[in-house]
Amino acid sequence: MKTSNIYLGEDVIIDISTTVNNVLIGDSVKIAKNCSIFGSKENLLEIGKGSYIGMGTLLNGFSNKLFIGENVSVAQNVNIMTDSGPNASAELQKFFPIVKGPVRIGNHSWIGANVVIAPNVELGEFCVVAANSFVNRSFSSHSVIGGNPARILKKIKIEDQRE
Repeated sequence: MKTSNIYLGEDVIIDISTTVNNVLIGDSVKIAKNCSIFGSKENLLEIGKGSYIGMGTLLNGFSNKLFIGENVSVAQNVNIMTDSGPNASAELQKFFPIVKGPVRIGNHSWIGANVVIAPNVELGEFCVVAANSFVNRSFSSHSVIGGNPARILKKIKIEDQRE
């Protein structure tokens, strides 16, 4: 495995079984075991300070920008991708072309276990994604979403946070 373009902040913890390449990782980020986290030379994958990436997670930022904000919690076995499609079959791509696009996860969001986030998705700040959801469109800040495909389950009210 070739590794390059790895920029780490202070107090970053990455389990030895995890692979990272073409990344910019902020201070105090923790990455659990058996993750695959990569961008490309043109698209450094960014993880903001204080975030946590759970075991078995795949963060694929190769084709486009993948940005995870500060203090984001990503549970185990999450798949966030900036490209999707039948890349091994040019013939099948005539029917199902490869989709490429950026993904942005806002600060203080929580992504539940086994979630899949497709290309061209932006989640605002304080978003919660229920476990086992498929997210194929964007949602505004303070959204609690879930399902296949994901839909809004409720909105978090700012005044509720203070109680």
